[in-house]
Amino acid sequence: MNATPNSDQSLSQALEFKSGQRMKNRFMLAPLTNSQSHADGRLSDEEFHWLTMRAKGQFGLTMTCAAHVQAVGQGFPGQLGIFSDEHLEGHKRLAEAIKSEDSVAVLQLHHAGMRSPEALIGQQPVCPSDDQETGSRALTLEEVKTLRDDFVAAAVRSQQAGYDGVEIHGAHGYIVCQFLSPETNQRDDEYGGSLENRQRLMMEIAQGIRDQCGSNFMLGVRVSPERFGMQLQEVLDTCQRLIDEDLADFLDISLWDSFKLPEEEAHKDQSLLDYFAQLDRGQVKLTVAGKIRTAEECRDVMNAKIDFVTIGRAAILHHDFPVKVLADSSFEPIATPVSRTHLLAEGLSPTFVEYMNSWKGFVAEE
Repeated sequence: MNATPNSDQSLSQALEFKSGQRMKNRFMLAPLTNSQSHADGRLSDEEFHWLTMRAKGQFGLTMTCAAHVQAVGQGFPGQLGIFSDEHLEGHKRLAEAIKSEDSVAVLQLHHAGMRSPEALIGQQPVCPSDDQETGSRALTLEEVKTLRDDFVAAAVRSQQAGYDGVEIHGAHGYIVCQFLSPETNQRDDEYGGSLENRQRLMMEIAQGIRDQCGSNFMLGVRVSPERFGMQLQEVLDTCQRLIDEDLADFLDISLWDSFKLPEEEAHKDQSLLDYFAQLDRGQVKLTVAGKIRTAEECRDVMNAKIDFVTIGRAAILHHDFPVKVLADSSFEPIATPVSRTHLLAEGLSPTFVEYMNSWKGFVAEE
């Protein structure tokens, strides 16, 4: 797809959300696992440095990694937590520092569910239904409602910390996605069965955040339309419902590859990107993530009527990716594998570099 004459300009334009926040440009830092914080979920200096360096690098919106809302929902070592008031001090420091760089500060709310390693959480993981493969047990109805309330309480805590908003992580096979998926949700109560019932947890969390935090607190929802038993039409219907019921200020669609065709044979007539771009969005903004690496790819996404781009891998490689793209219409990130020295200079701690070493072909062998 060729760039339109104004596509570079559109990446540099400010974006106003109906909740009142303003992004100075169209670049969002993806919520990226980095395993840098303390074992109890408190913010570390290393994670603070990594995130604030991206805000200084001119990302219009800086999102934290997935922060778990219950101790039992931890998904990876060194994960940032938001399940206790003991986490507030670090979050206040982080939110203030991000906002001081004129970047919108958003925390991602997360619970790994059946993807919580038992060795990490010290107990049996939980999920919508008993799952033999992961050894997870089904939540009771009372526990589902507690889970909902803990998501909302974490959002209230985030607001107290000074964040501009939160994003509900409903993608990648984590617990909200597990409830949405007909594959992993075999419940026979009001949280299982029909699509409306499987959507209930997500909708009640979003409504609770709206009720407790108000309409001026930004609320995003991340979904993924494939893998983990997700069906494209159900995900599109879920997005439209979030829009129609005013339960989101932005939708964050994790596509793995922003330019790919759907896996489902019935939907191969157009790209996944195009399906979501055609939602009747009203004032709700839309961003996508997935292999958006070069300046040209950023323009291609914007030309597909997406409101802003979400950058992951390229933001790890270049803390100032927005600056580089806006200065050079042909910019491409440094080729991988990259040296540990480069990654350390880009604000990754040795622990984060080791985590990135698990991504095939990302870190050069030394």
